Amino acid sequence: TDIANYGRGTFNSRSMSIGGSAVVRACDKTIEKAKKIASYILEAAETDIEFEFGELKVIGTDRKISILRVAEKAFDPKALSPDIEPGLNETGIYTPQYWNWPTGVQVCELEIDPETGVIQIHDFVCVDDVGTVVNPLLLKAQMHGGIVQGIGQALMENIVFDSESGQLISGSLMDYCLPRADNVCQMEIISAPVPTNSNLLGVKGGGESGPTGALPATINAVVDALKPLGITHIEMPATPERVWKAMKKAKRTETIQQGLLVESQNEK
Repeated sequence: TDIANYGRGTFNSRSMSIGGSAVVRACDKTIEKAKKIASYILEAAETDIEFEFGELKVIGTDRKISILRVAEKAFDPKALSPDIEPGLNETGIYTPQYWNWPTGVQVCELEIDPETGVIQIHDFVCVDDVGTVVNPLLLKAQMHGGIVQGIGQALMENIVFDSESGQLISGSLMDYCLPRADNVCQMEIISAPVPTNSNLLGVKGGGESGPTGALPATINAVVDALKPLGITHIEMPATPERVWKAMKKAKRTETIQQGLLVESQNEK
């Protein structure tokens, strides 16, 4: 709110698609005014000025001026034509007509220690379509953090209240379990961009893709690993204790069933 005149802030994976589009419009306006200033400085028609790689130049000649030099001149009234208002400040506004949705797939490979219930993630692959990728490094960082958040919710993050008083007993990071580096593995993040027409940059949201896919991928991998024991569901978070209890219960059930089968066969 200190730098934006109005708007509802950054949320819902809207920063690049909406804010970025507003920046595009502001930049376009700035370039148009810079062309007007450059045409006066370079003594050429405004229609003969083109902007490319930070420079404004006269088409078909070697005459040019940098955008930074134009910006400097823009605040010097003596360097401008009387009909040019000093300054190079522009505002861009963008209101989307419809939303866009990223798509993707995530695969989690893990192992469960049958003696302790401890889960070890060995491989994690994420293929995502977030439209035009503006900053690949930033996108991968968002995916890494989001995936770890999803894994954390699936395996360890839990809000615990005291059953007698209702007091929250996992209210600090001394009690509330967050995933750390040794809880995850090296992740492979792959982009498969399909630009969208819903904004000026063709981008889709990237902030929510990581946790949205990581949570079901991780908990489904846990259930898949436990399937041979007859376990088809486990509540989140799938902590080692919860997994260990589920395995012990399944083994007891199997033992009882085997005993009943032997007894039935003896009766026959």
